[in-house]
Amino acid sequence: MDLFEYQARDLFESYGVPVLQGLVADTPEEAKAAAEKLGGTVVVKAQVKTGGRGKAGGVKVVHNPDDAFTAAEQILGLDIKGHVVKRVMIAAGARIDKEYYFSLLLDRANRSYLSMASVEGGMEIEELAVERPEALARIEVNPLEGITPAKAAEIAKAAGFADDIAPKVADVFVKLWDVYKGEDATLVEVNPLVLTEDGDVIALDGKVTLDENASFRHPKHELLEDKAAADPLEAKAKENDLNYVKLDGQVGIIGNGAGLVMSTLDVVAYAGENHGGVKPANFLDIGGGASAEVMAAGLDVILNDPQVKAVFVNVFGGITACDAVAKGIVGALAELGHAANKPLVVRLDGNKVEEGRAILNEANHPLVTLAATMDEGADKAAELAHAAA
Repeated sequence: MDLFEYQARDLFESYGVPVLQGLVADTPEEAKAAAEKLGGTVVVKAQVKTGGRGKAGGVKVVHNPDDAFTAAEQILGLDIKGHVVKRVMIAAGARIDKEYYFSLLLDRANRSYLSMASVEGGMEIEELAVERPEALARIEVNPLEGITPAKAAEIAKAAGFADDIAPKVADVFVKLWDVYKGEDATLVEVNPLVLTEDGDVIALDGKVTLDENASFRHPKHELLEDKAAADPLEAKAKENDLNYVKLDGQVGIIGNGAGLVMSTLDVVAYAGENHGGVKPANFLDIGGGASAEVMAAGLDVILNDPQVKAVFVNVFGGITACDAVAKGIVGALAELGHAANKPLVVRLDGNKVEEGRAILNEANHPLVTLAATMDEGADKAAELAHAAA
């Protein structure tokens, strides 16, 4: 789960990371009031979960409350890379001397953590990594040890921080590690981390991504979710503990096991090239259980997607045998009743496959078509989806 900048700021502050005051506003009037409260020069910043806000006109420096009102009026409703601004943060101004960069992230390839730091902050880090990779220090962080004062000093030295500044930034690195570990994050980024003219080091802009798999340890994280912006189908799937991701296609996909579902997406996309270019409409892994309740919940989500014209159920029976899956499908269709109104292509294989097919044949549901192989099922589902488009 990605956080908005103001949420990251509040999180940083709770861990002792030096930040500037910031207030959120949903209207120009609230922005003006916030600017009056903070006083002096402030920055009106669009709160969207994407980069490039400044270039898109989503960040404005103003010197009085009236200008804060005008800036908020211009920014609210702005479309930045497909994200519509609904809230702004009014942040206290800072007299910046230098801008730096720091991030801590999960390095999946090396099964470790990776810190990246540079004395050249402010610009998009992707550009710096490509144009001047030598300016970006990459230091591995042992997950069991984290960023100790010694490791923080190593990172600061590798990034080229001056000797008089290194201890200050190293102290901030340690605090940012506390955020990363304490909140089960997969990314903590500060760009820019600034040195003010007064000699203070401040996290001026922050990005934080939290690991949703650890949400059971952090009940307060639920309060950070942007439920208004969540896709209603994904929200519904989450309520039912389904591993679902909406895609832009016409063939709904249900499978058991992430690997099988990913393979099914590829096969359906390939088959769709012969049927008007139809594509997979979603990723949905129902896991090891395929009871009537789980299957009904999955079908309910997929069938409520207006883009879906046909559904491909692709299951390999293992611990959960195919006869149990077939009973789940029959039970799900009965439970959904008239809500089940789109054709289903079902491919079963593995443990008790013959028994499973027999159950579906006996039910003889008008919406269900049995397929012997994954390729055959994908082709038939793509054909039905194209015909219904």
